[in-house]
Amino acid sequence: QRYYGCGLCLPRYDMEGCSVLDLGCGAGRDVYIASQLVGSEGRVVGVDMTTEQLDAAREQQSFHAEKFGFSNTEFHQGYLESLEQIEALDPGSFDVIISNCVINLCTDKPAVLKACYNLLKPGGEMYFSDVYANRRVPQVLQEDELLWGECLSGALYWNDFVNMAKRAGFGDPRLVEDAPITIESKEVHDMVMREGHGAMEFYSATYRLFKMDELEPACEDYGQAVIYKGTIPRAESGWRLDKGHIFETGKIHPVCGNTWYMLTNPQVKDHFEFIGNFDRHYGLFEGCGPGETLPFDKVAELGESKGGGSCC
Repeated sequence: QRYYGCGLCLPRYDMEGCSVLDLGCGAGRDVYIASQLVGSEGRVVGVDMTTEQLDAAREQQSFHAEKFGFSNTEFHQGYLESLEQIEALDPGSFDVIISNCVINLCTDKPAVLKACYNLLKPGGEMYFSDVYANRRVPQVLQEDELLWGECLSGALYWNDFVNMAKRAGFGDPRLVEDAPITIESKEVHDMVMREGHGAMEFYSATYRLFKMDELEPACEDYGQAVIYKGTIPRAESGWRLDKGHIFETGKIHPVCGNTWYMLTNPQVKDHFEFIGNFDRHYGLFEGCGPGETLPFDKVAELGESKGGGSCC
């Protein structure tokens, strides 16, 4: 009866007609929410390795089909490290891939990211939440059952993740939002301290990774700008691309070339006016893209009450 996840993780734009893949779908909670958003012309596929979870998900298919007047969901069993073995998943067939606090449990994370890149359509994106750390989790903590139970043992060092995503083909990983994770279990906290790793910090974070060949390794300045029209549903005053880019309605926002391309995503491009082109280059775009320091907000920066419990 317990829900495992970091909360609902879906991109905030009109998803009507999209094809969506949910990795580690469990009993189908996010699949059925997404199925309503993509509508009768869309498709939502859930993948999980657990038979019991998939049985529970499939039990609800007829209810949702009758309730909303269409059937657009399917569920398949398999391992995220071996997505290519699931015949129903065609390369280049998904607009959005979502995942909710699952990839940290995978033993071969590069394989998962590479498979996701192959499954996305050009211009599509991977939009997912997971657990990250401020440094590499030592082996003694990776093998601890208590930390596995808290979904912390498999947390990726954030910079390893960024480089891993780039090697998979995702040119410019963007952090959308994050929150520090407070270890509430005294037993777990004491164990971490006892092993000499009290400086370890964990964060729940949402990233978006775009499959776009045009993205450059760094954020480059071409003198471009965009104006958000305020037309995305439930985002009339402004819309967030990522943590560093919140576009206020009607305001001219200078952007780097990579951000320009991300906003040409089919789901959002009609909601922006684009100014400029790529004819002239002005060097690096200052203050854009991932930096070389911890990108997450610490508890002290947010206030002690803002930290969350574990992702699970």
